[in-house]
Amino acid sequence: MTRIPTKQEILDWISAHPTLTSKRDIAKAFGIKGSDRIDLKRILKELEAEGHLEKRKRSYGDPDRLPPVSVLQVKEPDENGDLFARPLEWHGEGVEPIVLVLPRASDPALGAGDRILARLTVVHEEDHNYEARLIRRIGTNPHKILGIFRKGTEGGRIVPIDKAGQNEWLVAEGAVHGAKDGELVEAEQAGPKGRMGLPRARIIERLGDPSAPKAVSLIAIHQHGIPDDFPDKVIEEADRAKPLGLSGRQDLRDMPLITIDPSDARDHDDACFAHADDDPKNPGGHVIWVAIADVAAYVRPGSALDREARKRGNSTYFPDRVVPMLPDRLSGDLCSLHEGVPRACMAVRMQIDAQGNKIGHRFVRGLMRSVASLNYQEVQAAIDGAPNDKTGPLVEEVLKPLYAAYQALEAARARRQPLDLDLPERKIVLNDKGHVESVAFRDRLDAHKLIEEFMILANVAAAETLIAKRVPLLFRVHEEPAPEKLEALRETAQASGLTLAKGQVLQTRHLNALLHQAAGTDEAELINMSTLRSMAQAYYNPENFGHFGLALRNYAHFTSPIRRYSDLIVHRGLIKAHGWGEDGLTADEIEQLDRIATHISDTERRSMMAERDTTDRYLAAYLSERVGNEFTGRISGIARFGAFVKLDETGADGLVPVRSLGREFFHFDREAGTLMGSETGLLIAIGQRVTVRLAQASPVTGGLEFELLSLEEKELPRGGGTAKGKRVVRRQAARAKHKADKVKRKVARKRR
Repeated sequence: MTRIPTKQEILDWISAHPTLTSKRDIAKAFGIKGSDRIDLKRILKELEAEGHLEKRKRSYGDPDRLPPVSVLQVKEPDENGDLFARPLEWHGEGVEPIVLVLPRASDPALGAGDRILARLTVVHEEDHNYEARLIRRIGTNPHKILGIFRKGTEGGRIVPIDKAGQNEWLVAEGAVHGAKDGELVEAEQAGPKGRMGLPRARIIERLGDPSAPKAVSLIAIHQHGIPDDFPDKVIEEADRAKPLGLSGRQDLRDMPLITIDPSDARDHDDACFAHADDDPKNPGGHVIWVAIADVAAYVRPGSALDREARKRGNSTYFPDRVVPMLPDRLSGDLCSLHEGVPRACMAVRMQIDAQGNKIGHRFVRGLMRSVASLNYQEVQAAIDGAPNDKTGPLVEEVLKPLYAAYQALEAARARRQPLDLDLPERKIVLNDKGHVESVAFRDRLDAHKLIEEFMILANVAAAETLIAKRVPLLFRVHEEPAPEKLEALRETAQASGLTLAKGQVLQTRHLNALLHQAAGTDEAELINMSTLRSMAQAYYNPENFGHFGLALRNYAHFTSPIRRYSDLIVHRGLIKAHGWGEDGLTADEIEQLDRIATHISDTERRSMMAERDTTDRYLAAYLSERVGNEFTGRISGIARFGAFVKLDETGADGLVPVRSLGREFFHFDREAGTLMGSETGLLIAIGQRVTVRLAQASPVTGGLEFELLSLEEKELPRGGGTAKGKRVVRRQAARAKHKADKVKRKVARKRR
């Protein structure tokens, strides 16, 4: 007879193998076959009854895990010098997990009683269940410094790289951390600031060459003035926060809500669930639940956390780091909807009919527990017939109903016709050393579109509720294109042999018709880029001017309060509208909505510029090893001083300077967006296919300079030569200009 494992052995197995927790997996692990499976089933039921396990579909799991980012209290080192810690966020009824702290060489010394914020990994060892890596010690928030290290006779000094940095910092010999002269370093304040002399610092990380890829995002952060250091009061306030319970909330913990995010996501602020509507009045309809982290419960109006979040406006994302709007204690822990962990949320239940039209919705303030943290790729693979151990048990009862609801929403989207641009998003992949490993275009899966449609629907519901209840809010506004930009788009379309409807109120379906005409042709990228450039920039406003791009009358941001302050304002509006507590929108905030809207619209643009500059620098560093190589691309912009080219391979933008085009003079036509050679008649216009040679790449500035080799697969004529030759090409250029003017006059007459 096979030996039946003990209850503890089963719990240890489930803890060590969270993706292999079905009864079949457990039986296979312990070699249990035949009638012995009956005994195994009995033990599993006992563990479930005792609260040690929770059955989820066809698998078992610990009902309450520790969150991936957790607060721990350090214990005394044991006889082997190992440092263990007690989890301060354990809610389970079973044995408290044992956590081993694994300090890095650069970590500060930890002592018994220290409280730390740490990132946890589940392990299966004899003496511990989790391993922890220090994020920071709670109660300490040293000032960070970024600068160039200059070596001295004893230690050295740090020279700030930004203009705002007024003081240099002294570094003692023992605090150099191996830094070399001229390296970019990150340091922190060492000891209190004295009244006399330069302040002191200790180097905590060497970032190497200031022009190297790893330093790029830090430079952008400082150049654009993005706050990346939380004040001590903000950290102290976040550290005092505790997990919220069920009091005053609807219990949603039995609902199989899941999060679907990028594979490298560290925080999860939205979860979803859907099922067929059992209302006989709504045949073929669906019910969609979207649950969002209840950040408003932790970030109260007027608090230090609130002031700092408003100041930042939003989180900023770089290829190698995130500058969060909220401290780790909230963004990565208490406000993140981690798998298997009870979390406070604000949820909306939405009813849609079989055609995807929303026919009703209601908001609740609840307590949820995500059954799975999934990524887009594994969700899509599961739906496509290739589930893994984690998605397999969820396919029938969770994933397929989600996709069924999404298909209905897709039908409604097709009728509404929001702007349908086809502009692939670049993804820069870095290796462990911070160098660009590859530049690719992100796949756009149905899993991405599903989450996007669910979030849009929830945002609409939030806006409609606050309008109906007459509570002020911040709308997400996107106005239609300005007439002059629309006219420029129409001219570009005509030059490409396409048409854009005129003489009627512009709607997104008119632009989509143009995009559809261009699809599959050589002009597709040009028309998509030109359409994007014609668009106004979205912004926040207490007045509702609609969202042109999404073809929606009422729209507000509700679904990402961890990373956007606008969403936090909407959450507070919903709390006020429903009378859910004292953490709702205040009279003072309502009075300042105009100012808040302008500020967070500005911080959003600041982040976009910093992210774009960082991407440009990474691409320049990536391409710097390929100077002299030839690339294909397309003219993406025209200026008096040259033509901009977007490369096919990486999407990188660079300049072909006019000075590199020969000795002739080039006429710049701002309206037509062209450069024309005075001698050769060479016409350079947006959208033309080109071959270029990379002449220069500057990782420090992010600049790329190209030499133009061919235009529309034809070699370039060069200005200069004999006097007779110059007269000939002048006559050719004059004829070309006369012909172009004639075409312009003809088009103008048609318009009249």
